[in-house]
Amino acid sequence: MQNVVFEKTEKVFQENSMENLFYSFGNDHPGAMTLHNYPNFLRNLTLPPTHPHGAGRIDLATIDILRDRERGVPRYNEFRRQLHLTPITSFEDLTTNTAHVKELRQVYNDDVEKIDLLIGSLTESPLPEGFGFSDTFFRIFLVMARRRLEADRFFTDDYTPEFYTQWGLDYIDRTYLKDILLRHYPNLSSQLQPNVTNVFIPWKSQTTLDRKFPYPDW
Repeated sequence: MQNVVFEKTEKVFQENSMENLFYSFGNDHPGAMTLHNYPNFLRNLTLPPTHPHGAGRIDLATIDILRDRERGVPRYNEFRRQLHLTPITSFEDLTTNTAHVKELRQVYNDDVEKIDLLIGSLTESPLPEGFGFSDTFFRIFLVMARRRLEADRFFTDDYTPEFYTQWGLDYIDRTYLKDILLRHYPNLSSQLQPNVTNVFIPWKSQTTLDRKFPYPDW
């Protein structure tokens, strides 16, 4: 990854076709949002001489926590209280992973009120069925996703045939990301047909037609 960041990024697009890049994106499994899974290269990231802060090395994992503290982001328990969620009273309330409980007790001096929001959210386990990240993260995701849509009149008041035409609304309803990929990069058809019904799930893992995500043949 160190070879594809900062000024090296453009070279990746120059040397690889978009079909190959989307194929890689479609088949790589994203890293699980959990403790001890922060990419090591980001914990020792080399800044180029052209970077605004100059050459050097930074630990983004540490910066993530420090920035939250500097900006006054509440700690995990207080954050949950402000969302009207039940705060934890013990480390065991947070996770069933005994190794994580032991580590958190040591780092936070056996005080659940000191747990950073990011750390607490990454620790939550087990996750609700079907969730890719913690319940606490998901609450914020729901709020932000809804507000983003509600703030755009073309998704709300003006999402009507007057602005889109009925043909346009029907077209939106029957168009999936898979359609868009195939429209622009038809060479991906051998990888996306017919079993890939949800392009957000690694393509190679969809070896049989998944009836949970019905994909109509428009």
